[in-house]
Amino acid sequence: MSPHRPLTADDGFTYIGVLILIAIIGLVSTSTLYVGKIQQRRAAEEELLNIGMEFRQALIAYANSTPFGFSRSPSSLQDLLKDPRFPNPRRYLRKLYIDPMTGKAEWATVRTIDGRGIIGVHSLSAEKPVKIGNFPAELAALGNRSAYRDWKFMVPDEMQLNPAGLDLPEDASLANPGKAGN
Repeated sequence: MSPHRPLTADDGFTYIGVLILIAIIGLVSTSTLYVGKIQQRRAAEEELLNIGMEFRQALIAYANSTPFGFSRSPSSLQDLLKDPRFPNPRRYLRKLYIDPMTGKAEWATVRTIDGRGIIGVHSLSAEKPVKIGNFPAELAALGNRSAYRDWKFMVPDEMQLNPAGLDLPEDASLANPGKAGN
């Protein structure tokens, strides 16, 4: 027979103490993973904002360099890589960026009213953003959106009004000749 020591009340408390310690370690580990995930999402959001601004600036540059009679909006995102309106290469983007929220080089586009040109891009991600406010002035419209796909990086409104690149008359009587002098 092997000698056994009789169980005491201290033995039960030690066991319960070890179980509580394991539970605390598990909770701390879980919360650390959650905080890490949030920090990773914030970094991806910051990258999305930077890439979105790159697209926005490229669309503005494309519109500003439009020759007379051509569309001010590219028909595809590839046109931002090499502008087909000019014989010599003009590039507004170096590459089509990967969407940091989806991990793919796929972007949804916002089209002109006639559907022929692109005036904005946005992510395809339906995830809820961490950042909901405190955007730069040109991106103020991104505040309080429910998904990343609602963060639309658009050319300014005044550039959307004249998609064909035509010079429009400023005088209302020239714009509506039937109403002149009435």
